[in-house]
Parts: sequence; C-alpha cells; structure tokens
Amino acid sequence: MHMMDTHQKRGSDWLAKAGVRPTRQRVALAALLVGDGHDRHVTAESLHAASQSAGEAVSLATVYNTLRAFSDAGLVQEITVDGSKSYFDTRTDDHPHFYWEDEARLTDAPAEELEIKRLPSAPDGAEISKVDVVIRLRRK
Repeated sequence: MHMMDTHQKRGSDWLAKAGVRPTRQRVALAALLVGDGHDRHVTAESLHAASQSAGEAVSLATVYNTLRAFSDAGLVQEITVDGSKSYFDTRTDDHPHFYWEDEARLTDAPAEELEIKRLPSAPDGAEISKVDVVIRLRRK
C-alpha cells in the first residue's frame, strides 16, 4: 500500500470512529492530522499551509469549519492561548501543555509531573467541565 493511501485510510478510519461524514476535504485534512500516526498541535493557518503544500485545494474558511466539526465530534481538543489564538490537538485525553512564547508553538507537557491539589468551587448553578493547563515558556 502506498504511504499516501495509508495516511488516507488512517484519516478515514479516524473520521468513521466519530461518525463524521467523510467528505473529500475532511479526509484530506484528517490524513494530514493523523495519517502518520503521530499526535500534533495545529492552528487553522498551519493546517491550511500543510494542505496547500500537499496540493489540496482547501480554503482557510473550510479548514476552520472542519477543525470546528472535528472538535465538536471529539476528534480534536481546542486549546486557546492569549484568548484569541486556537490550537487543535489530536491527543484528546486530559494533559497539560507548554506554550513556547518565542515560537508561538504548543507542545505536550509531562502530565505525571502536574499536581493540582484543589480547585475553587464552581459558582451556584455551574459545574466545572474541564481544566486546561497551559504553561507559558520563554527562552532564557
């Protein structure tokens, strides 16, 4: 099987497990995200650039919409940095992140080293749905 076929198959299988309709563009973007079997952190812009490099004619708006659909389906988790920049992580279990300020890059941080002793109580009528931990780094 050709490597690109393997990537497409992984992408298609990934969409199928979440019940996401496998349009040509979704399969192409899924293949870029999970085709090699590695987890990654992407922005809509970086995924759009990768799709252009791969020869896929996918608009930036389509990439945004597709990442939103993947997020809604639980295939990726969205991590917001600086209140405006969103990264999408193909690893969906709870884990902390390092944000490299100098490079505007997100990487996984070692979860086994993170210890949260206590969270504040949620206000009346609310419940905590998730805790995102982003540790900001800069070079010395």
